[in-house]
Amino acid sequence: MTFFNPLLTLFLVMACSVAQAEVKRSSFRADPEGLIIDQAGRRMDVRPPFKRIISLYGGHTENLFALGLDAEIVGVSRNEVYPEKALTKPVFSYHDDPEKFMAARPDLVLVRPMIDRGYPQLVKRLEENSITVVSLQPGAIDEMFLYWEILGRLTGKQERAAEMIAHFKKEVENIRSLTTPVFPKKRGYFEAIHRRMKTFSPEAMAIFVLESAGGINVARDAKPVRGTNIAFYGKEKILSHAKEIDVFIAQKGAMNRPTRSLLKNEPGFSAIKAIRDGQILIIDEMIVSRPTLRLLQGVRKIGHFLYPAIIKGDNH
Repeated sequence: MTFFNPLLTLFLVMACSVAQAEVKRSSFRADPEGLIIDQAGRRMDVRPPFKRIISLYGGHTENLFALGLDAEIVGVSRNEVYPEKALTKPVFSYHDDPEKFMAARPDLVLVRPMIDRGYPQLVKRLEENSITVVSLQPGAIDEMFLYWEILGRLTGKQERAAEMIAHFKKEVENIRSLTTPVFPKKRGYFEAIHRRMKTFSPEAMAIFVLESAGGINVARDAKPVRGTNIAFYGKEKILSHAKEIDVFIAQKGAMNRPTRSLLKNEPGFSAIKAIRDGQILIIDEMIVSRPTLRLLQGVRKIGHFLYPAIIKGDNH
């Protein structure tokens, strides 16, 4: 029997595609003795590490490859784009029969909280068949480091996870050091969803990317919606900062497809300094909102846009 609910599917796509799924702060954790607690409260002691893994989220998949796994990844989600090796793996979906999962003989299935909650029958069947399900989705940078550490423990790649964390921190610090002497700093507005005039909460990864690139977020007063990393802001509040917005950045993804023309022709936006000056950057959501090493590409790309004479582009 296939578990398919078209209305629920539409909701999940809309809610997840721009990385605004609900995230409980500090709701997953790990202790020095090896105990891991995921976002559903599952407790597990990972000894030995898992060897046959199905990932139902592209961010999980990308991080598994970054940890050095390949043969251990026996299945991935439908929406993989990176790395290219992910496109060669068998595809699985939360709509699939549990029997399809069991036929692949995984010992671990990695999901996100919204899938965990939205498809309890699938999760229950997997667990009844001795398949471990782990639900994780970091919402802030400090959580991302813990998330990488947990993935390292689950897969026996603790050293590589530590290397990823150290590399990320070092690269961010290197970029920040380039813009520290710059004054005044460029001020920016970061659009998450155009049609609802939504931005990101101050703790969101996208804002971390902007600030790490040397930018100042003009929407520091944005309040997250229901514990998400997305915030309603509204046109009136955006326009209240019109004269101070040096750059207008918009993420592009499944549920937000902005164009320069759309932004320039939005009623009222002609008052925004960045729009008048053509200082508009449309950037792939996967390098500003997904909890992977590719956030460094986002930092470099935005940094190059803000300070082209100081920071090289993301291809360097």
